[in-house]
Amino acid sequence: MTIKNAFYAQSGGVTAVINATACGVIQAARQHPNKIGTVYAGRNGILGALREELIDTNQYSDEDIAALRHTPAGAFGSCRFKLRSIEESRAEYERLIEVFKAHDIGYFFYNGGNDSQDTAHKVSQISETMGYPIQCIGIPKTVDNDLPITDFCPGFGSVAKYVAVSIKEASLDIASMCESSTKVFIMEVMGRHAGWIAAAGALAQQEEGDAPHIILFPEVAFDKEKFLSKVKHCVETYGYCSIVASEGTHTGDGSFLAASEASVDAFGHAQLGGVAPVLANLIKGELGYKYHWALADYLQRSARHIASKTDVDLAYQAGEKAIEYALEGLNSVMPAIQRLDNGEWGFIPAPLKDIANVERFMPKSFISEDGFGITQAGRDYLLPLIQGEDYPPYVNGQPVYVKLAHNLTPKKLANFDI
Repeated sequence: MTIKNAFYAQSGGVTAVINATACGVIQAARQHPNKIGTVYAGRNGILGALREELIDTNQYSDEDIAALRHTPAGAFGSCRFKLRSIEESRAEYERLIEVFKAHDIGYFFYNGGNDSQDTAHKVSQISETMGYPIQCIGIPKTVDNDLPITDFCPGFGSVAKYVAVSIKEASLDIASMCESSTKVFIMEVMGRHAGWIAAAGALAQQEEGDAPHIILFPEVAFDKEKFLSKVKHCVETYGYCSIVASEGTHTGDGSFLAASEASVDAFGHAQLGGVAPVLANLIKGELGYKYHWALADYLQRSARHIASKTDVDLAYQAGEKAIEYALEGLNSVMPAIQRLDNGEWGFIPAPLKDIANVERFMPKSFISEDGFGITQAGRDYLLPLIQGEDYPPYVNGQPVYVKLAHNLTPKKLANFDI
């Protein structure tokens, strides 16, 4: 078997466990020096390949790589950069192949969500037509948990744990003050089109009346009167109302409650964030209740200190499995997590063509009849994903995370304008 080098890159919004996947990829590759040569990491995702900014991971000690397992964010840098279709931007794809050829790269591992799996699929296609075959393995990662086929996406379990714990603790705070102070608390969480993260807030509930009392999903159109009636009922019944709202909460015509038309991300999506104050002002104006709100934002996806052990373990295993698939000669696949009947987890190679640009939404069977909570089926799905603790090491009261220097490999090609 010819020894080929590998290229690994992180894409999109980072998570508390994406570095655990990087750790799995690099450690597994180091176990096969006669099959995989140098593992290069792309500096800032796919941009690192286009700009020929490659990081030779051999410069890092085994201890540094092992520390990635408990370090949040993207150790090599990530990006929001969507490659257009091959017809629209053939030059970019040709540039990728040129860089891979120049550095003798035969394996491409792209760690990301829907758009990233699409990129890996397209690279596998054009590499064949250009006569320089690349084995492309997508590796799942997204806190939104919206990739098809895989049972869940690495990154989601830890966010789910953070959201459930945070709303539980904040609601205890509100409950203790509601007699003479705040009546309503709103926590806004990520989730543009899929309400998986918001749904996780329901795991804080242990018995009837426990917070959160209302969950707003993108899958359920927002009904102003129904919402205000529910808020009023909760305050009158429990003394307060605790709410988890997805950033993608929208009205019946599809309009987001909070979206800046002037601000879009690299993928052309409206920049969301701000549904919590919209709801808070609505409640204040219509019901007169004092409120507080919080935007979980980056805190929810970077909270490695409270990560789910299930999430960490399977993120790492996804990296290992990607190497295994590559060595087996598989191409244009993604290691998809499978929930087994015995409570264990496994993987299957899922075709990238069936994953690219496909979003998985919360099934109706997981959402309660009134649209403000989850069913037992939803709870049964979510609960295993937040199990176990996997604390990072601490020194002087602070977690210890590794920070890798980005010393770049010398370039062999001319610069490329993106």
